[in-house]
Amino acid sequence: MQFRQDKVLQALVKELPDARWSEKFGMAYIPNTKEHLDMIFKLFKGVAWINCNFFYKNQVVNREKQNIDVQWFRNRKHHTSYRSCPEAYLQKLELKRYSNSTVKNYVLAFEAFINYYPKCEVMDLNENDVRSYLQHLIQEHKSNSTINLAINAIKFYYEIVLEMPNRFYSIERPRKQETLPKVISKAEILQMIECTNNIKHRCIIGLLYSSGLRRSELQHLKIEDIDSNRMVIKVINGKGGKTRLTLLSTTVLQDLRKYYKEYKPVHYLFEGHKRAQYSSGSIVKVVSKAASKAGIKVKVSPHMLRHSFATHLLENGTDLRYIQRLLGHNSTKTTEIYTHVATNVFSTIKNPLD
Repeated sequence: MQFRQDKVLQALVKELPDARWSEKFGMAYIPNTKEHLDMIFKLFKGVAWINCNFFYKNQVVNREKQNIDVQWFRNRKHHTSYRSCPEAYLQKLELKRYSNSTVKNYVLAFEAFINYYPKCEVMDLNENDVRSYLQHLIQEHKSNSTINLAINAIKFYYEIVLEMPNRFYSIERPRKQETLPKVISKAEILQMIECTNNIKHRCIIGLLYSSGLRRSELQHLKIEDIDSNRMVIKVINGKGGKTRLTLLSTTVLQDLRKYYKEYKPVHYLFEGHKRAQYSSGSIVKVVSKAASKAGIKVKVSPHMLRHSFATHLLENGTDLRYIQRLLGHNSTKTTEIYTHVATNVFSTIKNPLD
């Protein structure tokens, strides 16, 4: 158990059964058992944040059957001076079955780091080097999420791939920015649907909004995932590898039947060139173009339709726990952010000017 010098934490550690001191590592330790982990979480609750990466370092992240493609990274062609991601890094990502988007983000973030120090061996880089690189990202005005991704990608190599001690324990992370979800009105969404070019685009926007789907979830939808008997959609391998059910709109179902007769998809519900999976960029263009035609002044993204779905449900009186399940959130705390943008509560408040 590693932590900065703190009398309160030291006193709590002494309360743990079987806690011993390691001269070799210079820290206290106890056997890694479920009972001890439960005790640690209970004892330190409200006192300290616990980094539990090492408790579960061999855990498979994505338990669902999903095609993980890292071969693309191996086959890339780079300039001779470019340092590619180590093979061991790719293998570990593949074994832990991270999603394809996470694999891509981690590989590119780690390569950016090692190419920032082209003449240094990766094993020779230390905490100060990491801090200097993070400072470089800050000076380039990179977002907090980009910086956090860089830290995760770097830590993954040293701590998960090489199984080294937590050498970057004290690296400071930027504070999480508290931003409210951006939403548009139901009238604006209906106007977007009316402004689509064809039945395929109409179905895409209709599903993103009426089912609260993420862009990647829409891409992976298959014909058999649409259950018209129960009026639900099965979302397989959503964020975090989770599978859930969400709503199927009667209006969208009618459009989908017209779409199916016209386009006759084979593998995925929405397909692009040569029956390949419809691209992420194409979905963004469909939404953006429809919003522009509808005269909406703000930039509308696919995820904004998901935010609008959740907010409108909340404004209509839907229980927060149901919205949580429809969105696939682990905790209601994540879903509670929509209470900050729902406007139904304002109608009961009398304005002081009036």
